[in-house]
Amino acid sequence: MSLSTTYLELSQEGAGAHKFYEVTVDGTVVSVRYGRIGADGQTQVSSFPTVEKAHAAAAKKLGEKVRKGYAPAVRGGRAARAVTRRQVTSAPSTARSVAPVLWRFRTGSAAFGIHIAEDRCWVGNQSGDVYTLSHGGEVLARYSLPDGVKCLVADDFWIYAGCDDGTVYDLSSKLPYGAYTITPDVDIFWLDIHEGVLDVSDAKGGLTVIDHEDEHQWSRKSSGDYGWMVRADSRGVYHGHQKGVTAYAADGTGELWHTPTQGGVLFGWQEDDEVYAGTSRNVVQRLSKDSGKILATYRCDASVYSCATAPGGAYVFAGDSSSSVYCFDAAGNRLWKLGTGSGSALSMQYLDERLYMVTTDGSLVCVDATDAAIAAAQHGTVPVARDIKSAAALPTYTPAASPTALATVSVAPAGGIVVECVQQGSRVRVHVVSDGYDSGWNVQFPRGIREPGARYVVDALHPSSGGFYRVRGEIRRLV
Repeated sequence: MSLSTTYLELSQEGAGAHKFYEVTVDGTVVSVRYGRIGADGQTQVSSFPTVEKAHAAAAKKLGEKVRKGYAPAVRGGRAARAVTRRQVTSAPSTARSVAPVLWRFRTGSAAFGIHIAEDRCWVGNQSGDVYTLSHGGEVLARYSLPDGVKCLVADDFWIYAGCDDGTVYDLSSKLPYGAYTITPDVDIFWLDIHEGVLDVSDAKGGLTVIDHEDEHQWSRKSSGDYGWMVRADSRGVYHGHQKGVTAYAADGTGELWHTPTQGGVLFGWQEDDEVYAGTSRNVVQRLSKDSGKILATYRCDASVYSCATAPGGAYVFAGDSSSSVYCFDAAGNRLWKLGTGSGSALSMQYLDERLYMVTTDGSLVCVDATDAAIAAAQHGTVPVARDIKSAAALPTYTPAASPTALATVSVAPAGGIVVECVQQGSRVRVHVVSDGYDSGWNVQFPRGIREPGARYVVDALHPSSGGFYRVRGEIRRLV
């Protein structure tokens, strides 16, 4: 049987695209491989009843990509996107006692991404896996993304995963969708999203801001390299780097303040009025968002890889490079120090008297942070931690690569909302067709599945203060 392969790339300086798309036809079998240039990518295989139908399907897939700007290329002709993976060491804890761990889930790869929502826990690793678990430790689902997960961030009830391939995936519905694509000259370190606006810090100490339509808004270069911290709210963007924390106006009009910290910033957290910077010089420092003034310093015994707070900053937690976790009161007094039992905490979050950490061995760990459990742990009494296993039939969701990969409907179901892709100059925008919505507002919609004239049905739309709608729930193609 005949074998033919067509290889395309989309790599535009400053346009945020650095991807390949390869279609192989082998008799009646069509294999599609796609992903970030330089990576193995993902593969989808389909079979057809005849060779002619296989070639027709392949031609259709390639035509869709060519219309989006992909062009024939030589594999290996372009360099892979620059990716800096965080190099960390983890020494044994010097604490005399171990934290009261309730359960532990090993993801199978080094992990930095964590988000703890009211209804479930999220953890993402460098293999591109994102798992959701109940607060009790039951594994609920898995998302398989094309590249390593840098971090997980929440914006209201939307959850996003920033990946090494420069794509930020919306995980808020059953299928993950590429919501943002970051230009390939940005070596991503960390991300945050506020009201649909994406803030990206990078290896060179740069800060890039992208709006809900995936369009560049502004960028700045801070005084230090290695931007491991970016946090954002309506007042500003708080950028932590090798030389401290710099705050910029949310609209990019200028710098609000800069505060040197004790050591380079390795992690950041925020509350309503304050930001917290964990540093290489063994401290967490609390800074005023208004002025940048250092309000308190929390001293650990080794470099601080991660930090978090109880609501309002009543307690401050920190994880160091020596596999220890700390708790301080708001004023800076150390209340306790315990070993994690699972390596150093690279990210953490506190919720309802539990402290969740993702550690250097790729584990998501749930610690009982109640006063009684901590007191017992300090005296050597801890529960037997449950090791959580994934179910063999765990639901696994992968990104929709094209409109044809979506579920289709011929009639919008009751309650469904119809949106339409509209060509406006060089851009394809998405507007609401159904009654009861402002037809002049754009919809934040996955760029990879936009086609001029195509209509889709979504479960729900929510207005944003920025004057656009955001999709909630499943997206289906209306045919």
